[in-house]
Amino acid sequence: MRADEMAGGQVQAERFTAQLLAGQPARDPAAVAGRLLAIQSQDPRGARLAIRARTAGLTAADVDRAFTQDRALLITWLNRGTLHLIRSADYWWLHRLTAKPQFQLGCLRILARLGISASAAEAGVEVARKALAADGPQTSAQLAGRLAAAGVPAAGGAVLHVLMLASLRGLVVRGPMAGTQHAYALVADWLGKPPRELDRDAALSELARRYLAGHGPAFDRDLAKWAGLPLGQVRRGLTAIAAELRDRPDGLAELAAGYPREVSVPAPRLLGAFDPVLLGWASREPVLGTQRAIVTVNGLFRPFALVDGKAAGTWAWTGGQVVLDRFGELAAQARTALAADARDVRRFLTGPASLASAAGARQPEIAGAEPEAGPDHDEIARPS
Repeated sequence: MRADEMAGGQVQAERFTAQLLAGQPARDPAAVAGRLLAIQSQDPRGARLAIRARTAGLTAADVDRAFTQDRALLITWLNRGTLHLIRSADYWWLHRLTAKPQFQLGCLRILARLGISASAAEAGVEVARKALAADGPQTSAQLAGRLAAAGVPAAGGAVLHVLMLASLRGLVVRGPMAGTQHAYALVADWLGKPPRELDRDAALSELARRYLAGHGPAFDRDLAKWAGLPLGQVRRGLTAIAAELRDRPDGLAELAAGYPREVSVPAPRLLGAFDPVLLGWASREPVLGTQRAIVTVNGLFRPFALVDGKAAGTWAWTGGQVVLDRFGELAAQARTALAADARDVRRFLTGPASLASAAGARQPEIAGAEPEAGPDHDEIARPS
């Protein structure tokens, strides 16, 4: 192996460990969000699976509890104008720093294309605010009827973009769960009084510090791309915490605290849609290599299997089971590990009661379990 390949493998191992995919798992959903800072969340199941892959023994219900009873997590539009799951404690400074004013202009342009004037959009934001103030958290479906009275039709995505506009303005967030749906809540009611505001330099320093905790070692351009901020601003933050960084010959930035640490490549793992390990750096090549099936032409990130630190196939949750399409042959040990992880995905998504009902059902390993599936297609969590 060439020296540059060895060095690249070490960097990836360090990043996997920072990402909580190797080493000690996090204790709870808030600890995952705290380490990663922001988890892309336009796919609700994918965001929950990101937490599953970095914890042990939790279920999707535990994540929902962190949203609802604990109020420890929330989802809102942040980096790059995209939905992210974050700790509630990080909302104030991260929203001010990354929810750019131009994102609001983008919302208004989309609404205009949908036939919603700027004045109707403003009226819709006010209707949503008053409804949430009067009646507490509500889902978008519940708000749609009230917004219709303000000239915002339920169809075509107009409701979503009015609520996005309200979110970008710091008025609302996706807070508690209402059954299987995420409800919007007023920031003032759900989060209470804001803490003392960080000035921009302090916020950039905190961004650099927290990003490196969950993504280091990394280049400044990696942080700029992830946060959607200008490279100059990112460099200001990194420069401000220079005393906290470890000197590296490769020019990558890394926090000195806790170093040296044991790092390793993760055990074979099933990762969900939009997993953070594909979104935290300027290049996805170290994980994807030449595989292009995981990221679709319209920007969707499919669930995938990670083996030896590389993408080894895509998978889907179909009929209550994991169905894996692998890119090629896998060693028996990897197939066995992925089969076990598929059972854990099922446990996480459906809960122990559902898993117990399938007790005694054959749980085939990937290797040859279903010959009719073909050499690159497996069912790896099949109830009877």
